Amino acid sequence: MKPAVRKVLNLLFIVATLAIIIAIAFSNNEMLNAWDTLFTLNPFWLCLAVVSLGCYVLFDALGYHFFLIKQKCPITLRHSLYVSLMGLYYGNITPGASGGQPMQVYAMSKMNVPVGVGTSAVSLRLFCNQLMVVLLASVLWICNADFVNAQLGGVRWAIIIGWVINFAAVPLVLLAALHRPLVQAVIHFFIKIGAKLRLVKDVDAARVRMDAVLDTYHSSILRLGRHPKQILIQLLLAGLSMLGLMGVTVFLYSAFGQSGVPWYRTLTVSFLLFLSASYTPLPGASGAQEGGFLVYYRGLFTEGTIGLALLVWRFITYYSFLLLGAFVTILHNLRSSRKKRVSPGAEN
Repeated sequence: MKPAVRKVLNLLFIVATLAIIIAIAFSNNEMLNAWDTLFTLNPFWLCLAVVSLGCYVLFDALGYHFFLIKQKCPITLRHSLYVSLMGLYYGNITPGASGGQPMQVYAMSKMNVPVGVGTSAVSLRLFCNQLMVVLLASVLWICNADFVNAQLGGVRWAIIIGWVINFAAVPLVLLAALHRPLVQAVIHFFIKIGAKLRLVKDVDAARVRMDAVLDTYHSSILRLGRHPKQILIQLLLAGLSMLGLMGVTVFLYSAFGQSGVPWYRTLTVSFLLFLSASYTPLPGASGAQEGGFLVYYRGLFTEGTIGLALLVWRFITYYSFLLLGAFVTILHNLRSSRKKRVSPGAEN
């Protein structure tokens, strides 16, 4: 399938998913006027939900910022935020979030960060995020076992599958980071495939170039391993970042005037939903996220508010990234074009 066709299909899928969410939100017979209800949300808790999402991005950006400083490739916090937003934007518009990390490495390379160091930064953030999601979800699950069994007993199989898949990513990332011969063999294999498809013209030159990147990658990983405090800082930032993302629903619960369920139980459902839906190979895990929300939060959002809560939650945690990411991308491209036009004049 051609890249242009794939992009169009992804866009159509995102638009179709949004249309379904809107239909669910505004066609609930239990709610007399969903539109009016939307404007009666508590602004204080709604703002806290947005701030919580901002913390998700900020702590993720700080992870890149501190890592690159220690790797002697410092970039400003503003550029770190740009790297995080690019990852979230391209991750949300590509199946399985496959486009997020390559775009982050590319963005960092434009900031004079070697590809190997950028790749190690992305790998470290992935490892920390996966580990903290699994750890926090497990602790919340164990501490609220009775509630989880009562609320989510029928979808326990989905939670277990999600837990296994997310946990499996942790040792796999470690293996790729620490076992250089394995990674080198995989890269050389794809170079051979590229040569057969006539995508790689000079196999030897490609191997030398990729081996140099691999050397830089492993050097940065090993350098980090000699500083356990830095790893702990990365894990802390990852934990705070994921709590920011999962905390959005906690604040939305109060914004809709709901009560009766403690915040830590709402947070537990949020983490378990993330585990269950995150591995879905669709843009933004669309479909699984929406359907999961309706199932997982059934009975928590009462008086017919669950459809509207789904719309607000999805807009904050997903569609806002698409809008912001598109805006930042356009702005960045305009600035780059302006610099290219100014540079020749400056030289003269």
